[in-house]
Amino acid sequence: MATDPRDAQLGRSNVEDTPELEAFYKELAGVNSDAFWNRANAIEPWEPETRYRPTIWRYDQMRDLCIRAIDLVSPEKAGRRVITLMNDSEAGRENTAVCGWLFSGLQAMKPGEITPAHRHTASAHRFIMEGGGAYTVVDGHRITLGKHDYVLTPNGCWHDHGVAADGQLSIWQDGLDIPLMNVMESNFYAVYDKPAQTAKYPENDLPLSYGAGLKPETRGEWDQGFSPVMVYRWDDVQDALHKMAKVNDACPHDGHMLRYSNPLTGGWAMKTMGANMQMLPKGFTGKAHRHTGNVVYNVAGGSGYSVIGGERFDWGEHDIFCVPSWMWHEHVNTGDEPAYLFSFNDFPVMEAFGTRITETKEEAGGYQQI
Repeated sequence: MATDPRDAQLGRSNVEDTPELEAFYKELAGVNSDAFWNRANAIEPWEPETRYRPTIWRYDQMRDLCIRAIDLVSPEKAGRRVITLMNDSEAGRENTAVCGWLFSGLQAMKPGEITPAHRHTASAHRFIMEGGGAYTVVDGHRITLGKHDYVLTPNGCWHDHGVAADGQLSIWQDGLDIPLMNVMESNFYAVYDKPAQTAKYPENDLPLSYGAGLKPETRGEWDQGFSPVMVYRWDDVQDALHKMAKVNDACPHDGHMLRYSNPLTGGWAMKTMGANMQMLPKGFTGKAHRHTGNVVYNVAGGSGYSVIGGERFDWGEHDIFCVPSWMWHEHVNTGDEPAYLFSFNDFPVMEAFGTRITETKEEAGGYQQI
């Protein structure tokens, strides 16, 4: 029987049970079957129904836990000494997910440590939160990393990470599509035949070649499915945001926002996960909106709060919070300076499937009427 008033109409399942039907259902169950009308309304909801909750992780708490882990386990024994961020929901614990089909964790490394080289089907990217002297080696390309840099480690690429012996304690946020790869039953993992790769190219060769957004004619054609920039430097990103703000009004929902894009295509930097950096001007009060797709935020600077699904979450530098799919949310800057929000998402998947929908309060209900 219909439980939602909207289901009491032609085109929705609204079947009354009878003794004959109940006997029929038992017969179907005996051959691993069921009547579609018994499940149709549940598996085809009127609008997305997330199983995840808006959740926040306070950096002062998480940082302490990351540093304590350094003394408890070595990166060699752990494989990856990561503190996993799990959504405050049964679905998050079941799927080891930060939100939706996204994984995230925090990794702390002290000078001289390495994460052993490996590769996997899942794509990965990282946002550097603090430290100095950190680096990654991706398929032989050694890339140095600084605070608030965003770096790619695309799927299928050999990669290892470390901090130089004369560097500083470094902490970064990992983001991967592990839950998505697992639900598609397509995840592979392999360990390199040595603890770390030997760089095959000059240090930072890819970001120095492609980082200006111009195509170098002296290099061969780039035929990979991810951005050749590989690392997006914070100084460049912050400068671009401030320049854009000089000549553009702030979006009423997201302030000033830039996409970490593949300069050769203009699209997302990777196939399954996207990332943005946005700046909320002083005094910014965003309007509520929602979208399909999940977003994980890391406060790169400033202070404020976000209202997500009717619940207020106050945040400061490097606090992490998530916005589940199709949940109303708005951001507010309460500080005296601009606030910066790094975020990563599963929008490329939504776009590839043709299911990325965005809606404002003024448009609410419009999609159902299409």
